[in-house]
Amino acid sequence: MAAPSGVRTCEDFAEFQELLRVMRTIDDRIVHELNTTLPTASFAGKVDANQTCKELYQSLMEAHASREKIIKSCIAQTSNVVKTLREEREKAQDNVALLKQLRQEQTKLKLMQSELNVEEVVNDRSWKV
Repeated sequence: MAAPSGVRTCEDFAEFQELLRVMRTIDDRIVHELNTTLPTASFAGKVDANQTCKELYQSLMEAHASREKIIKSCIAQTSNVVKTLREEREKAQDNVALLKQLRQEQTKLKLMQSELNVEEVVNDRSWKV
């Protein structure tokens, strides 16, 4: 599934999570996909199972690559925001609003980094099936 690339997705963590949830549909439905993709013995002659399997494999590979790209892109973008906020914080140590914003961005960054671990588990589960 193609994902919209944009700053907006990375700014709002809930939107980021929703995008990943939608993009993980192929992994969530992998058993169903395999059951509907591979023909039963009675239909084996009518469908090229080899080609169908290759297409499913390719779809899975593309989905995994695209999700990883989005996650890493958002991590890099959020890291830059955190770095900028830290630099501003150094200049204005008594700015409470800035400190609060920095903490929020740091938390969002940690949550995005944890999505890489989730992604690894999801991918591993799909390949095992």
